[in-house]
Amino acid sequence: MKAGASHVGFVHFPKSPRHVETQQMQALSARVPSHVQKVAVMVEPDDALVEKLLNTKALDAVQLHGKETPERVAALRSRFPQVRFWKAVSVKSQQDITAAGAYMGAADLILFDAKTPDGAPLPGGMGLRFDWTLLRDYRPSAPWGLSGGLDADNVEEAIRITNAPLVDISSGVESAPGIKDVDKIAAFCNAVLQC
Repeated sequence: MKAGASHVGFVHFPKSPRHVETQQMQALSARVPSHVQKVAVMVEPDDALVEKLLNTKALDAVQLHGKETPERVAALRSRFPQVRFWKAVSVKSQQDITAAGAYMGAADLILFDAKTPDGAPLPGGMGLRFDWTLLRDYRPSAPWGLSGGLDADNVEEAIRITNAPLVDISSGVESAPGIKDVDKIAAFCNAVLQC
């Protein structure tokens, strides 16, 4: 956060090496400066789990990273208006970019991420990237961001190609799965701030 990040994410998905338990999320969140948004990354959560996390008063947004439909995203957004709902959309082809239009109006922000291989144990956070030129002419009317395979060495190119107003990173600032590297975080934030 000292490096200039606008958001900090907490993965709440037990299968992930980055999984953060509810109490730990609440404790970490309390250390985040008020100008930095706190985002929980979840995979197909039920209403009870979303409510449990929101009751901690530790979050500003929820990033949905599963196969949630536009209807499901809209229902969550309607039921829990106190936070913003982001929808991660897996991308491999232009068709995936076009299909993301179904989430306009349902999600507060669409996050384009690389599509993981069939049978992958996780829906994201694998350091994969997609063809960023697919977003070269993308100019939606709603907020969006870019994720997937980003690091300090390629984020400037990614922003130049896509004009992404927000970039999201996880594995690209780790020394090992689930272990964040302070120097990599600082380098990434510095590279973004140079754009």
